[in-house]
Amino acid sequence: MDDKFLALADTVKEGDIDKGVAEVEKLLAGGVKPVALFTECIEPTLNILGQQFSVLEIFLPELMIAADVVNAIQEVVEPILRESGEANISKGTAVIATVYGDLHDIGKNMVSLMMQVNGFKVYDMGVDVSPQALLAKSEEVDADLLCLSGLMMPSMPFMRETIELAKANPKLADMKIMVGGGPVTDQWASDNNADGYADDAMGAVKKGIELVA
Repeated sequence: MDDKFLALADTVKEGDIDKGVAEVEKLLAGGVKPVALFTECIEPTLNILGQQFSVLEIFLPELMIAADVVNAIQEVVEPILRESGEANISKGTAVIATVYGDLHDIGKNMVSLMMQVNGFKVYDMGVDVSPQALLAKSEEVDADLLCLSGLMMPSMPFMRETIELAKANPKLADMKIMVGGGPVTDQWASDNNADGYADDAMGAVKKGIELVA
């Protein structure tokens, strides 16, 4: 990571919202592109935190305070992205959510933002969303892509159910489904009939573009 991003990375790890927002404003004033804040700093930092969480070096409270900082940074950056045209809508329509049984949103929020930046119209349904609600929204907006996130094992059956119901719905025959999250693997995606898998936000963008091409 470039040295200029180290202070911002520290604010995310420490859960310091005020310092995080101040550091973002400083970096933007210094000419750093908004997208670079995420691709070169925040996403790598979250990946490190995710790895630490997976081996119990940190715990849920640490992830939650990091998420609070990232959410505050997103509120600052999103209007700038829209104004600058860096979030032009052109590649397709995506519905995204953390599936029923799971309240985690840090990874899902990153994917949502990076997909918007890279040209998708994104409908973010939040967390703990039922299969039925996801399919109803996908039909309503004529989604090209449904993105399902889950970090907890108890949510996995609901992710599987969402895929099964979507694949059985003739109105959604052309929609692709991408999955991701802590317990999800490429093999799980293949075994459960998902169209794609990604393990980070930029990977999700790349796979999403590939799926809707």
